[in-house]
Amino acid sequence: MDKREEQARRVPVWRSLQTKYAITYLVIVAAVVGLLNTYPVMVSQTLAYQSKQTALQNQASVLASALATGPEALTQESATRTVSLLLGSLGVTRVVVTDPSGLVLCDFQEGSQRSDTAGQYAMIWEIVTALRGNDVFRSEYKSGALLSRAAVPVTYRSMTQGAVYLYEYDAQQGALLQGIQTNLRTISVVICLVTAAMGVVFSKALTRRIAQLLRGIHTVRQGEYSHRVTMRGGDELSRLADEFNELTGRLQTTEEVRRRFVSDASHELKTPLASIRLLTDSILQADNMDGDTAREFLIDIGDEAERLTRITEKLLTLTRLDTAREIHTAPVDVKTVVERVEHMLTPLARAAEVKLELSLQRGCVIRATEDDLYQVAFNLMENAVKYNLPGGTVTVTLERQGDQVILQVEDTGVGIPEADLPKIFDRFYRVDKARSRAAGGTGLGLSIVRDTVLQHGGTVTARRREPEGTCFEVRFSAWTEEGGEKQ
Repeated sequence: MDKREEQARRVPVWRSLQTKYAITYLVIVAAVVGLLNTYPVMVSQTLAYQSKQTALQNQASVLASALATGPEALTQESATRTVSLLLGSLGVTRVVVTDPSGLVLCDFQEGSQRSDTAGQYAMIWEIVTALRGNDVFRSEYKSGALLSRAAVPVTYRSMTQGAVYLYEYDAQQGALLQGIQTNLRTISVVICLVTAAMGVVFSKALTRRIAQLLRGIHTVRQGEYSHRVTMRGGDELSRLADEFNELTGRLQTTEEVRRRFVSDASHELKTPLASIRLLTDSILQADNMDGDTAREFLIDIGDEAERLTRITEKLLTLTRLDTAREIHTAPVDVKTVVERVEHMLTPLARAAEVKLELSLQRGCVIRATEDDLYQVAFNLMENAVKYNLPGGTVTVTLERQGDQVILQVEDTGVGIPEADLPKIFDRFYRVDKARSRAAGGTGLGLSIVRDTVLQHGGTVTARRREPEGTCFEVRFSAWTEEGGEKQ
């Protein structure tokens, strides 16, 4: 991949997974920090308000009770005297006492009485509300201080004689609230910085592993199936890397099989073609070739052409099996199919001086296609005849064991070495190449058997037969009219 193509594949920063992950992480942290800066402050302010409300209203009620001593109306002298006696214990910033009409009787601020408000009407909302017979409290946090106001009516026997108004400027409580806010902001800044750094580190670590997988995919896409991705940890990405390595391993195996198959197929096709070319050249170059010799050459050309036809037909069969074609299966009696194969191979067995012995049990029915089953039985029995010895025997046994139908084909030939048994179902594999070519084998028959059996849900195995020969065993799931195919 050149640099231009690599740059075209590169994801923009604003669309990268790392950026999205970092932004998501920061948004979550910002929401947590925002909650941290609002909820504790709101709770602390609410507690401070409730404390002030209780204290100021109690103080205002005590002062109102002290002022309401009899049926006489409040006077400036009595109000001033009472407030002066209790002012030291109140600890508030301002105290205002009015008569029932709202006229100020006394006004103390910062411990001293104000003279500028005496004889004037108190245009304060809390006082107006208290003169209507209601207790009032209002508090707010402003300019670093807690500002609290409380007003209660002065009543005697349900008659309103005036109102008491208390105002407190609490800088100490405000400083406490301000300190809470400052500390929370400091903590929030530290949290933001730490989480931002951690978010960048974590996002890079995550995207670095994903980028490693992506580079591995690009490498495999270019044909390097031996490439593997090493990723530590036991999380989903490491499991994904393991699955990727397993997939590339299968691709590598498939590619090696494909290349070997193409090479073997080319070699197998090349041999009869070269023979045909050599024979035709010999005929063309011979000036005075007699008829018998020419006929012999033509017979050899026909044999090679027939061999070429067999190879191509078997290749087409394997190609058909490799494709995911739809199979229309039906119940098939295996005994009938094996008997047809025996009828077809009897002349070949007689010519090879090989005896065919069949032991076929009735009622062995499987769900398959008759042509596929015929091909399996024919290839196994034909091989058993071709690679047998003169005077040998081919024994075909068919029986049902439980929910399985078992077909066994045994011969008394030279057998297959143990080292070759795992490979005999590979395409173009031959144990004895010289004898296989002499017998007209292509090395594809057993591959067709295996693929066909697997396609119908069966299994096929091979083993050495004692004292000599080979035994092939095919197993299928039995089929019954009552229950269908037994799995």
